[in-house]
Amino acid sequence: MQTTTREPAWQQAAVLTGAFVAVLWVLEIFDAATGHPLDAYGVQPRTEDGLVGIATAPMLHFGFDHLISNTVPVLVLGFLALATGIGRGLLATAIIWVVGGLGVWLFAQPGSNHAGASILIFGWIVFLIVRGFLNRRSTEILIGVAVFLLYSGALLGVLPGQPGVSWQGHLFGAIGGFLAARLLTTRARDEARVTY
Repeated sequence: MQTTTREPAWQQAAVLTGAFVAVLWVLEIFDAATGHPLDAYGVQPRTEDGLVGIATAPMLHFGFDHLISNTVPVLVLGFLALATGIGRGLLATAIIWVVGGLGVWLFAQPGSNHAGASILIFGWIVFLIVRGFLNRRSTEILIGVAVFLLYSGALLGVLPGQPGVSWQGHLFGAIGGFLAARLLTTRARDEARVTY
């Protein structure tokens, strides 16, 4: 009889995060080689075409400098978001993705174009910081504290002021991260309740 052993969550998290980053690089290489046609698929606030950007913007970047600055945070934070539970990490990522993109589409300045994995990065930062304290799990609290120490300075990016930086993407990504932590924690607690 053949038994299949499942990879530990941290190994699956590493593979998924690495594959996602590889996709980001392939897309940017293609974009650069073809004259940047993919840049048009960012979030363009309050336009019909811009709605597509809610789905595509976190995978697109405005040049290699932009992508390079996001690569390490995506690898680190994406891995940490998935490592303690693939399903919960993917669901959190989906919540961040949608809330972040929709927030930018609704509230950013008309005529602007927003793209980049920063929506996910800021969402993961807040998700990782908040979830451990809501879950009261020591491992997740330690991860949250480490993320706070490493990335708390980056959270200032939710404030307006830096030209060419989508503070709206940062802000609504962070809001998505908080909502993900709150929604997924509530569900986890409800499932853990036992009545007699």
